[in-house]
Amino acid sequence: MDRQAASQGYQTEGINWVTTVFMVIFHAGAVAALFMFSWQALAVSAFLWWVSGSLGIGMGYHRLLTHRGYKTPKAVEYFLTACGTLALEGGAINWVATHRIHHMHTEEPGLDPHTPRDGRWWAHMGWILTGTAQQHDESVLWRYAPDLMRDRVHVWLNRLYFVPLVLLGLLLLAWGGWGMLMWGVFLRVTVGLHATWLVNSATHLWGSRRFQTTDDSTNNLWVALITFGEGWHNNHHAHPRAARHGVAWYELDLNWIGIRALQLLGLARDIKFIKPETIAAADAGRAYEPTELRRAA
Repeated sequence: MDRQAASQGYQTEGINWVTTVFMVIFHAGAVAALFMFSWQALAVSAFLWWVSGSLGIGMGYHRLLTHRGYKTPKAVEYFLTACGTLALEGGAINWVATHRIHHMHTEEPGLDPHTPRDGRWWAHMGWILTGTAQQHDESVLWRYAPDLMRDRVHVWLNRLYFVPLVLLGLLLLAWGGWGMLMWGVFLRVTVGLHATWLVNSATHLWGSRRFQTTDDSTNNLWVALITFGEGWHNNHHAHPRAARHGVAWYELDLNWIGIRALQLLGLARDIKFIKPETIAAADAGRAYEPTELRRAA
């Protein structure tokens, strides 16, 4: 293993000033949005939160691009990727590389980009402010996301990931004024960022464990609710390629429902699942060997 390429989780000697400035601006904008409330702005913000957080990050960046838990036509893949850019979590290639490094080096201090073993604040937001902030050398991107680096459309989307959000902001401003802009972009993006970061931090600290994995991952209901199903994190770390994370009837997984909807429309195929007998064995407390854990990348 090339430890230099994988050690992107080490703290830098200083602050990532560009990232930090944007974080300050967006958090200030989120607070300002609270003084510009309207029901229309709330509804638009909630819709865009689903588009960016569920279609984009959960179904697109995570379960499709990172883990290839299912397959779609390229047009659908690019659409979901474009939705993900609206979350302001970086380009898909950088996001995928970071997440694959996380799975390959889960909980290894200095190697996992955002493990709580390097500190709870670090796992939640510190790694964004003084860590990689998902910015990797091209050699790291080729090592961890070669499938996307070979795709010219993905490279283009990755390079211009901020453009869709800028265009959306201009459209919201022209249509609904400053209140619509502040809710539909600044507040919505800020809440979405913290929801994603809670998967990195909270679901490695608090919750229940169905599978005895070699990491600290947990299933966390309240994180699952605000991330459309990404909070069933222990299920995911045990079987990273599975497209369905919520495996019990009470584990609401809206991202899986979205993937299932694509399947019914003929737009998703080759869907990966956790075997029912494996789930039953884990629920019964029988021994389980996480053979797929290190195959996530």
